[in-house]
Amino acid sequence: MTSHLTDTAVHHLTTRTPHTPPDRLIRDLTPPRHFATASFDTYKPDPHHPSQHHALTTLSHTATQLTTKKTLRQRLARTPPPALYLDGGFGVGKTHLLAALAHHVGPHATAFGTFVEYTNLVGALGFANTVTQLATKTLICIDEFELDDPGDTVLMSRLLRELADHGVALAATSNTLPESLGEGRFAAEDFMREIQALANRFTVVRIDGHDYRNRATVTTLPGLTPEDLTARITAHAPTQVITHDQFTDVLDHLTRVHPSAYGALLDGIDLVVLDNVHTLTDQAAALRFVVLVDRLYDHDIPVLLGGHGLTDLFTPTMLTGGYRKKYFRALSRLGSLAHTALERTSTNHTNE
Repeated sequence: MTSHLTDTAVHHLTTRTPHTPPDRLIRDLTPPRHFATASFDTYKPDPHHPSQHHALTTLSHTATQLTTKKTLRQRLARTPPPALYLDGGFGVGKTHLLAALAHHVGPHATAFGTFVEYTNLVGALGFANTVTQLATKTLICIDEFELDDPGDTVLMSRLLRELADHGVALAATSNTLPESLGEGRFAAEDFMREIQALANRFTVVRIDGHDYRNRATVTTLPGLTPEDLTARITAHAPTQVITHDQFTDVLDHLTRVHPSAYGALLDGIDLVVLDNVHTLTDQAAALRFVVLVDRLYDHDIPVLLGGHGLTDLFTPTMLTGGYRKKYFRALSRLGSLAHTALERTSTNHTNE
């Protein structure tokens, strides 16, 4: 049974203009919600892939190293801080191990974010201030280190080099696509001359294996009709904080909100509804939307899609171009969030 929506029944992303002071941006650099309880004990290595056990042992040792008080002799030795790079495909536990390392070292001593979150942080705070803020940490974790934008890669490499020189430990993961295993490794030839010194700092920890979730990645999903969207929103608006916006309006709003504030844009929201979703043809708009999808995924916020849904969300040129890894990741994550939204809203909806 469908009822009419009132102005107070739903909210809108486009009316939100979050204020994000520097301390909030730094405080938000924590593991995603779905890795909030990740630990070394809950990581179960596949016995058929010894590299997983090796990775677990390596990161456990690093965690102990970072949380053990150094002797005077060790401090005088000025041993370079550890720097690890976890390389492998989807679903082998890279982010789980990275989050476990972050939790072990502790929230006050660790910053955990994606590659894009750190480049956005520099954009919001400035390079020198970002170094000052992060240099107080014991460990910097970078999930999904990306090599698709030379400018951002050089910027990030400068940042990490400065932090390493301040004695901050580094740990990162790769974002290799399943069909690209063996490619996209953290290797010196992928980097320009300015950052080869940083590449040499890292110890690569290879993690082999199959996606433990054995999930079928959803990258094509038709959009819901306006009537279906209205019915689902009406059924859940009384108990949840729901935002309902036109896709075009959200894309326009994202141009006025700094990407570092996209997480704050989603504060307190239980469900996001995007209507009249269509193919993205502007690359700048597409990349901003990818960042929003990443923050939605980190916050585990389900998304209902109207219009075309996931069908042809990105153009064929985008899916074969230099940012293809970002776009495929966004499709996979948005598909997962949309599938969750359909499941969560269908039960009550069908019982109306």
